[in-house]
Amino acid sequence: MIQDITAIYHNEYKEQSPSVGDYIMFADGRSVLMKKDSEVIEYLRYEELDGVEMSFRYLFFLDTEEGVKRFFLGESQALPENIMEKYSFEQQNIFREKKPKMFAFAGITACQLANWYQATKFCGTCGSSLVHDKKERMMRCPNCNAMHYPKISPAVIVAVTNGNKLLMTKYAGRSYKNYALVAGFAEIGETIEETVKREVMEEAGLRVKNIRYYKSQPWSFSDTLLLGFYCDVDGDDNITMDEEELSVAEWLTREEIPTEYDGISLTNEMIMRFKNGEDR
Repeated sequence: MIQDITAIYHNEYKEQSPSVGDYIMFADGRSVLMKKDSEVIEYLRYEELDGVEMSFRYLFFLDTEEGVKRFFLGESQALPENIMEKYSFEQQNIFREKKPKMFAFAGITACQLANWYQATKFCGTCGSSLVHDKKERMMRCPNCNAMHYPKISPAVIVAVTNGNKLLMTKYAGRSYKNYALVAGFAEIGETIEETVKREVMEEAGLRVKNIRYYKSQPWSFSDTLLLGFYCDVDGDDNITMDEEELSVAEWLTREEIPTEYDGISLTNEMIMRFKNGEDR
């Protein structure tokens, strides 16, 4: 999965300033600044911003075999032409394919944090302007002291099995056209196991049993913490598909599943485990 990297990810927050060699991240919506026409992911280095006035927000560091790599968020409305001649903003889905993997993980994580900072400027309680906290990665209201932490939404990925068959789905109205699994966000007042049952019933009209937790994954592409479960169909296996959510919902045998390993998502890993018989 995208977070399974050889480096060790350290997200402990500390007030720090960048120095030579550190990586400076810039995000524009769901796009991240990286070097143009490069076969690998390359980010802007602090020394390349010589003479450019801006503030920086510490993000995290990666402890690698080559040493520590620190990442900061640059807070600037516009970058000079000499920088933009060499760099451009690339849409976040590039991190599904482009290497090295640790920079892909760093890029999508930085994108999530940058978008949260951009969207979290005013207090939802009193409307005052928020300030950066000095000890934690959060925004604090100086007026009412409300604390605002990064947005993380819990969601489930559900592999529903029926003997030698797996419930495979495709989303409706999305650019992603490959096979997926039943998925959905947890709602107020329900357990994660209840989320599993509700989502399968809503999307496919099926009851499930023997719900088994598999693994979790931070999924910064949608500010989500994914929790993966396997379960068995309970009784009637006739599918009633929610056509607003899905374009396809069908049972496929292990031999019929066309999915190939991509090393990125929890969904893919769970499908491949079933396809290869590793779920038994």
